[in-house]
Amino acid sequence: MTVFKAFLRVLNQCKIPVILYTVLLVGFGGFQMQTDESGADFTASRPEIVIINHDKNEGITRGIVEYLTENCDVSDIREEGEALNDALFYRDVNYILYIPAHYGEDFLNGKEPEIEVKSTGDYQASYTEMLLSRYLKTARAYADEVESGQELADRVKGVLEKEISVTVASKLDTAHLAKATFYYNFLNYSLLAGCVYVICLILSSFREEKIRKRTVVSSMKERKFNRLLLASNSLFTLVLWLVYVGLSFVLVGEVMFTAHGLWYIANSFVFMICAVSIAFLIGNLVGNKNAVNGIVNVVALGSSFLCGAFVPAQFLPDSVLTVAHVLPSYWYIQTNEFLETLETVDCVSIRPALVNMGVLLGFALVFILVADVVSRRKRRNFEN
Repeated sequence: MTVFKAFLRVLNQCKIPVILYTVLLVGFGGFQMQTDESGADFTASRPEIVIINHDKNEGITRGIVEYLTENCDVSDIREEGEALNDALFYRDVNYILYIPAHYGEDFLNGKEPEIEVKSTGDYQASYTEMLLSRYLKTARAYADEVESGQELADRVKGVLEKEISVTVASKLDTAHLAKATFYYNFLNYSLLAGCVYVICLILSSFREEKIRKRTVVSSMKERKFNRLLLASNSLFTLVLWLVYVGLSFVLVGEVMFTAHGLWYIANSFVFMICAVSIAFLIGNLVGNKNAVNGIVNVVALGSSFLCGAFVPAQFLPDSVLTVAHVLPSYWYIQTNEFLETLETVDCVSIRPALVNMGVLLGFALVFILVADVVSRRKRRNFEN
C-alpha cells in the first residue's frame, strides 16, 4: 500500500502530458471522422494537357482530340519549343501530345504511327496516358471493320461512351472500418507515449538516491518491489486504455458494436500489455527524469512513423518496413489493417490476427524478463 500511495503522488504530477496525448488522439480521430462517410462522391482530377496537332483535324485524329478534351483540360498554349518545356517544368501542364502529319491516314492503313508525348510523370500524366492508350487500343480493334477514319472515330466513340454498371456485393462497411483503423492505429502513439512518459517518470522518482536507500534497507525484497511497481503502472495503463476504448465507442460506434470492434479492442488490449512492458524496461534502463521527453519522442513517435500509424505501410520503403518488423507497433498496426479487410469474422479467418497478438505477447514477456534482470543488477550495484 505504501508503494501504491507513493505511485499515486508521482502520477498526479504527470496528468498534463497524459491529457495532452488524449487530446491529440481525440483531435486527430475526430478530424478523420469528419471525412466523407462513403467516399462515393469522387470527382476525378482533370489533367492539364497540350495537344499539338500536325494532322488534319478529321477522322481518327479528330476523335482523339475530342475524347481527350472531354476528359482533360486542354491548355491554349500553341507555341512549340521553350514555352511548352517551361510549362511542363513548372507543372502548368501535365501532358503534351505531338500528333504527326498523316497520322489518321497511316493509322487507318494498318501502320503504327507514333504520337510523341512529354509528361510530368505524376498521377495526372499517368491518367492521361491511360486515356490515350484506351482510345488507341479500342480504335485498333475496330480499324479493320470500317472504311473511313470518321466511321472509325464514330465507332470508338460509341464503344467508349457505354457505361457498365457493376455492383460489388460486400458486407464490409469500408468507410467506418477505415475510420476505426485510423483511430486504433493512432492509439499506438497516444497509449505508448502516455505509458512511457508516466512509467519512466515514476520509476525515475523511485530510483532517486534517498528513496532507493530506504527501499534497500527495508524488509521488502527487490522482486516484490518490482511487482508492486509493475502492478501499479499496469493499473494506470488499464485505466488509460479503458478511456481510449470508451472514446472509440463515441467516435466510431458503428464499428465498435460489431465483431470487428471486439477484435479491435482485443488487439489494443494486448498492445497495452506490451506497452507497459516496454515502458517498464525503459524506466529501469534510464534513471534521468530530464531524458523522459526525448525518450517519448524516440519510442512513441519513432515507432508510429516506422510502423505505419501515421503513414500507411504501403507508402513506406521496403528498408523501413524491414526495420519495423522488430518493433511491437508493427504487429499491432498490421492486425488493425487486417481487421479492416476481413469480410467475416470466424475462428479460421481471424487466425492471422491471433498470430500477431501472440507475437506482441512474446515481446511483452521478453521485455518484462529483461527489465527484472536489469532492476536486480542495479540494486546489487547500489548495495555494493
